[in-house]
Amino acid sequence: MSGSAGGSPFRARAGAGAAPQACAAGPPSDRRVDRVLVSAEQIAARVPVLAHEIAAALGPSPRDPVLLAVMTGALIFAADLIRHLPVPLRIALATVTSYPGTATSSQGARLKGELPPDLAGRDVLLVDDILDSGRTLRKHAARSLPIVCEHVGFDIPDEFVVGYGLDYDGYYRNLPAVHAMVPATS
Repeated sequence: MSGSAGGSPFRARAGAGAAPQACAAGPPSDRRVDRVLVSAEQIAARVPVLAHEIAAALGPSPRDPVLLAVMTGALIFAADLIRHLPVPLRIALATVTSYPGTATSSQGARLKGELPPDLAGRDVLLVDDILDSGRTLRKHAARSLPIVCEHVGFDIPDEFVVGYGLDYDGYYRNLPAVHAMVPATS
């Protein structure tokens, strides 16, 4: 497993779009947290299994592995995963934005800053939150890029989601489960 093999707790993310808006104090009121798609208990049970699968795929002699976590959505998942990986590894971060502000459809992935310079020749475990447009959680959605994701936590429907690190305008990352988010009028 060399290059950009990755792990993702979920795949997907698309859905109806809303124009980005400025957010005053508190979360935006145009959408609300709805039903649980992946419970905290399901996540807690799956993360150690996923870590075991990743360790097995790396094999007994990984090439100076580095876990490259895509911030900020993968922050909580990456922290949970790292604690279960029985492999000595380095940790690096990359910041990518694709859902700025109150956008509920991808505005295209944009790298903010630089990638770590020392990834060549190493086993890189790319940890992202949602794989939708060919970028992280796997959603059942048409993708703009063909992507091979070697390790997936859960498949979810093509809905905008929050919780377990995933946000809406910076809010709701702290929810312990993954929830659908719907228009406030629903």
